[in-house]
Amino acid sequence: MKKTYKIEVDCANCANKMEDAARKTAGVKEATVNFMTQKMIVEFDEGADAASVMENVAAACKKVEDDCEIYL
Repeated sequence: MKKTYKIEVDCANCANKMEDAARKTAGVKEATVNFMTQKMIVEFDEGADAASVMENVAAACKKVEDDCEIYL
């Protein structure tokens, strides 16, 4: 399952850090962050609970870029 989330990030480098953090999160099959459109597209592993995985993605992104926002 793929979902798109609106994000708020200040620079392209920060977006890359968020993308890497999201990809390393358990339950995420693939993640892409587009700085220009301010969107994150996440593909979840089969059977993963998207809501709980995204809470972990948000926490991981905050660790690498504390002023980013993901609108769940």
